[in-house]
Parts: sequence; C-alpha cells; structure tokens
Amino acid sequence: MGYKWLVLWSLWAARLVRQPSAPVRINSGWLRGSVANDGSHEVYYGIPYAAVRHRFQSPDPPPIWEDTFEAVNEHIRCTQRFSKDSVKGREDCLTMNIYTPLRKSETLYPVMVFIHGGGFRDGSGSPFIYGAEYLVERGVVLVTFNYRLEILGFLCLGIKEAPGNVGLKDQVEALKWVKRNIRVFGGDPDNITIFGESAGAASVMYHMVSPLSKGLFNKAILQSGSAISHWSLQMDPLKTASLLAAQMDFHTINPIELYNLFKDLPVEKLLSTRVPRTKGNMLLSENIFVPCVEKKFDDVEQFLPDTPYNLVISGRYNKVPVIIGHNNAEGYMFSGRENDTMIENMNCYDSLPRDLEFPNDEEKVKTANRFKEYYLGSDEVTKDTMPKFSFYQGDSSVSYPVIFTTELFLKTSENPVFSYKFSYDGWMNVAKMLFGYPSSPGATHADELFYMFRLKLPLVTAFVEKSIIKQMATMWTNFARYSDPTPEMTSLLPMKWKPTAKEDPKLLVIDKQFSTEPLWYSEVILFWNETYSKYRRKI
Repeated sequence: MGYKWLVLWSLWAARLVRQPSAPVRINSGWLRGSVANDGSHEVYYGIPYAAVRHRFQSPDPPPIWEDTFEAVNEHIRCTQRFSKDSVKGREDCLTMNIYTPLRKSETLYPVMVFIHGGGFRDGSGSPFIYGAEYLVERGVVLVTFNYRLEILGFLCLGIKEAPGNVGLKDQVEALKWVKRNIRVFGGDPDNITIFGESAGAASVMYHMVSPLSKGLFNKAILQSGSAISHWSLQMDPLKTASLLAAQMDFHTINPIELYNLFKDLPVEKLLSTRVPRTKGNMLLSENIFVPCVEKKFDDVEQFLPDTPYNLVISGRYNKVPVIIGHNNAEGYMFSGRENDTMIENMNCYDSLPRDLEFPNDEEKVKTANRFKEYYLGSDEVTKDTMPKFSFYQGDSSVSYPVIFTTELFLKTSENPVFSYKFSYDGWMNVAKMLFGYPSSPGATHADELFYMFRLKLPLVTAFVEKSIIKQMATMWTNFARYSDPTPEMTSLLPMKWKPTAKEDPKLLVIDKQFSTEPLWYSEVILFWNETYSKYRRKI
C-alpha cells in the first residue's frame, strides 16, 4: 500500500516540476518555454516584444540575447494602481505569453491574439485569469500580452514628447512581433484574429481604424466594448492632464510644463494621484486617460488621425470579418463597484455620457428625465434601486455603443458581421458573483470570459458548465479558422449563426437555448440612438 501511495504522490509531484519545451529561434535569439502540467500544450511566459526606455514615447525594439531565454515568468504586469496606497507593476512591462498545441499539425494553426480589458487603467495578460486550455485544445495558437496603462499609456499633450496613444502603439508592436515570429510556434502569420473584451474590445476597434495596424490581422472580435463609447476616447486631453497636475498643486495648461512635471515623477506618485469624479456621475467617468486623436508630427507615427466615428462612417478603416456583441446585464459590474457615498448623489442628469453635448440645459434636463422614466420610473437612485440603475450604466457604456457600432459596420463593410448578446446565467458567471449580484438574472460585464478562459485556480463549477464552455470556445475558434463561427450545424452547435443582415438585422442570443432577436431589441436602446443622433459631441 505504501509503495502505491509513493507512486501516486510521485506522479502528482511531477506535474509541479517544469518540463522544458524544445528551444525555438525568434528574432531576439533562442527561446525555451515549458510543457503545460497536463501535457496538452506548450507555454511561453514573459517574452519581451518591445521595450520601454522613454516615458510617454513609442516603444523601442525588444532586447537581443545571446543565451537561451527561459520564458517562465508569469507575473509581469504594467504599472497600475491597486488601491489608494498600492501601485504595483513595472514600467518596462511589454511582454507576451504564447500557448500552442503540443502536437504540431502539418499545417499552421490559426492565431488568436487577445487584448485584455480594464478601462485602459488596469489589467494584464495574466495566465491566472486568461488560461488558454479551452481555446488551445481546439487547435489554435493563443497570444496574450501587456500594454502600458493609464497616464503612462495615454497621456496626450499634443507635443512630440507626449503625442498620445503609446499604449495602443505598444499593441501595434505586439501584433508586428506576432506577424514576424509566430510561425516558429506553429501559428499562421496570415491568419491572425485579434479579440478583446471591454477596453480590449475598444482596442480591437482602434486597430480596425488605425493606419498603423493595416495588414497585421485578418479578423476581429469585439466583446462588450467599442471605440465609439463615452469612456474610450479623450475629449479634452490637455484639460485632463492639467486637472491631474492641479491635484499635485501644479497649475498650468502649458503642455511642455505638464510634460516636464510628469516625466520625472516617481511612478507611485503619478499613479496614486487621482482626479475626483464630478458629483452625481458614475464610476466609468473616472476613465480619463484613454486614447485620443493625435496631432501629426514629423518622425512620429500617428496611430489615430481622426475619431473612430468619423473614420468608420467615411469607410476609412481596415475592413475584416467581425464578431461583435455584448452581455444582457452589463451594468451589474459597474453598479457593484459604486460606494455608498457616490450612490447617494448619483442621478441620470449628472451621469449623462461625456460625448453628449446639449445646446442648452433645458434639453439636457428633458433628456435625463426621459432616461429616468425608462430605467427608474418614479424612484430615485438609492442602494436599493441600483439593480435598476445598473441597466442605465450598462446600456449607456456598453450595450448601445456596441449595437450602434454593429450598425455602422453593416453600412460600411461588405465583410460578414456576426452579432450576439450573451445572456447565459450559470455557475461560471464569476463577475456577477464578485460584484454583489449572484442571484440577479443574466450576464454582467466580463461574465462571458469565464466560459472562454480557464482560471488558474480551477473551479468545480467549470465541470458543470462544460457544455457552454465547449460551445463558446468552438464558435470563437471556428471563426478564427473559417471566418464563420458555425460553418456546419452539429450536436454541440445545433443552430446556424448567420451573419447579421443589413436589412432587418438580428443578433444571436447565447443562452441555454440559442435564439435570435432584433439588433435594436428595446425601446430604450432606440432612445439612446435618437439622443446620440441629436447630441453626439464632435471633436
């Protein structure tokens, strides 16, 4: 009996000992990863794809090494604020993780490059959240990566020293790296799908409209995010920077003076200082260091020459097959992160999106009252009515911008657009549980991710939900392979997901039973569209 236990213990312990992969040669030198504990795929952590040598500037080329680089560091993240007194990460943080099937196919695998969310403020490509097993076992190479965040990635002063969007320029370098090197990992450099959630989805759209990203990807998936949303574009970047400086008792709107202040500050001071949100506004209004329209300078690459809205409606963007959608209860996450003090002051008038501009206060009051009627009726915003108000938050920030973006793609591109609404309410709706809505129906912001990526700490509930996990992973990898999430109907996917039609557009409802419904599925979403058609701010 003792011998059997020793053998079993040895087999278990062997899973904890690194099994190196065979070395591969990339542009920087030789590289070695590891075989995953379950033996199903190879993993390469912490590969430098570029370097940060100058704050607020475009990334530099990655380092070159002579010895074999051991790609085993899982813990790299870009500098970000975790709490009032805690700033973690490092500024030179531009690394990626690659996951590839262990048994190499004779043909190259489709490549899926995931861009993490976090409001351009936080997050990373960490394997602790974005585990690759569900996707890689379906025959794709998965890439996740880090990019600079918050003011370090999105200070936009309109000068050569800080032109803006360096976080997105980091992403461009990641895509270029993949294009140059992914073949040695078994990936097809001519079949690359970029996909992301929340700010990651907005990033995907930014690549669709940026001339710098042309030719670097072949398909795009946007999950619960759009570059045409109030939180994903800076309207007054110089004012934003000056407001932050004022919190440090430094009062100026001179961009050179602001640059000289920010470039030498300790990173802890830079990221721990916050601009307080305006009274009555909601959490997402705090996302202020985000992408911007850049001025053109000689010898500086311009990522974004115009607003995403203008670029798409004029057809000036990289047109590829697209999956785009949102979740049916996006706002639970946002409401769950509000504190009691903020909730006391919150209302529809003060929280109207910043990309709306009204000719007078009467029009603004009238519009706010209409939204209050739709979402709250005769109630006011209180802790008890936050579940109702959460739909105002979710619709204004995610659902409406995503639906409107879908409509724009349909009008301006001949490539297929697959539209969805994720409504599945199951045991792996982790975000909804974490933010205080465990028994509320539907799926909140980010809930779909846990049916696509395996958490590092495995949950027993994942076994219970294995059917929807297989469905999500299969549709997403089918799209990466075929440009079609359901190339044929099967017992797993018994319903054909058709491209959204230009006339009478419909979306796929992903739930316990798949179904379809109109893209413009509610009266209040149509009122959001009417509001934006009148009052969309132009910059």
